[in-house]
Parts: sequence; structure tokens; C-alpha cells
Amino acid sequence: MELKGKVVWLTGASSGIGEALTYALAKEGARLVISARRKEELERVRMRTGLSEADIMILPLDLKKQEEFEAKKDEVLARFGRIDVLLNNGGVSQRSLAKDTHVDVDRQLFEVNFFGTLALTKVVLPVLLKQQSGLIVAVSSAVGKFGSPWRSGYAASKHALHGFFDSLRAEVHNDGIRVLLVCPGFVVTNISYNALKGDGTKLSSMDNATSKGISKEECARQIIAAIKSDKEEVVVSNFKEKLGVYVKRFLPSLFSLMIRKVAVR
Repeated sequence: MELKGKVVWLTGASSGIGEALTYALAKEGARLVISARRKEELERVRMRTGLSEADIMILPLDLKKQEEFEAKKDEVLARFGRIDVLLNNGGVSQRSLAKDTHVDVDRQLFEVNFFGTLALTKVVLPVLLKQQSGLIVAVSSAVGKFGSPWRSGYAASKHALHGFFDSLRAEVHNDGIRVLLVCPGFVVTNISYNALKGDGTKLSSMDNATSKGISKEECARQIIAAIKSDKEEVVVSNFKEKLGVYVKRFLPSLFSLMIRKVAVR
């Protein structure tokens, strides 16, 4: 898939992987709609892309306010007339043991990571079906492939994405629509700063495992490569997380021993 001239709507664009993707997509010549909650941060990112106002649109969006999605979609269509790629990247992580995590925190993780992504996808899907073309990308996680300590609710919300988008891929195959699941491992971003603790407050610090991950620029590069090569799923990580995916699949008992000993924070 060539991205030059394509209209790409990207959530979670104000920082981290989303910010790096914005710059990478701009270099590819895409026309961008960048969304996140913080308008001032989106303005900063827009300025750094070097794109003219004709080629980039700032569209503040909160994944928990799903009742606003239909109107947001209409704004995109009024501006660009079409949507070629929906890149679902917005989300929130977790740093707490299951026994210490209030169920309301689990619900919040699902509301943002799963239901927010699902709702926005369902709003955009009729546009893609009418066009008989398009790509839907869902940024999941390596823990969407396997669970790990300190991530029970987060891993569950990411596992749910795989069930939904694998099903959707099969349903829309004959409509010219592709679906890509992206599974990042540790990436050096502020994700741990904003991660929720068991009581719902933010961790507000960089954890050691995240600090040793790949760069957000490398992550964005690999995601763009997966889009352009028509992949259906890609694990974007250091060797250790990729190994975990295969060990979990083929040697589950060994994986169970490994995951108990891996430093994940």
C-alpha cells in the first residue's frame, strides 16, 4: 500500500508511538488527521510535521466519549472527503497486580483500549465499505499475545482487540478492506508515566523495562513497513518479546516458567 496522498486518521498522536507515526506518515506524503485529548500537544506535533494546513487536520478526541465519534467522522469527511486508513493507536497501560487492582480500573482500561477503539472503528467502517477500500490498523501489544504480571487488565483489553479484529478481517475481506494488528513490546515512551495503578492513579515514573525498549522512531518505522507490505499482524519489539510469542505458542509450559521470572517493570 502506498501512503502518498492517502488520508490517515491517527489516534493517540500527541506523544509516544503516535507522535513518531505522525512524523513518519508525513514523510510518506500522507494527508493526516491527528487525534488525542490535548489540543495544545497536537498543535505542537502539527508544527513539527512541516505539513501545510491543507494536508493535516487537528481533531481533538477522547476515546471515552464515544457519543462524539460520529460528529468527528463527519468533520474528517467534510475536510478530506474520504478516509483511507484508520490507525487506532490511543490507549492506556497498567502497572499493578490483579489482587490490588480495583475492578473500576479494569473497566477503564477496557473502555479506552477496547471499547474506544471498537466504537471508532464501527463509525469509520461504513465509509470504508462505501469506498470498497481502506485499511484499519489496531495497535495492540505483545501482551495482546500473552499475559504478563502487572498487566492483567491491560493484557485482557489487548487480547480482546485480537478477537474483534481477527473476526472483522474475515468479514470485510471481500470488501477491499484490510486489517493490521500491531503488537509492540517495550518501546521508550511515556507509557509507564501514564499507566494506571491499582487505585486508578497514574504511576508517574519511567519503569526500568520500558527504558530498555526500542525507540519510538524504530517502532514507527516497522509499523509503516508492515502497512506497505500488506501484513496482517506484526510484533514490533526486541528479540525477547518476539521469542515470548513463539514460546507461548509452541511451548506453553516453558513460557509459564519464563514469564514468572521476566522483569516487566
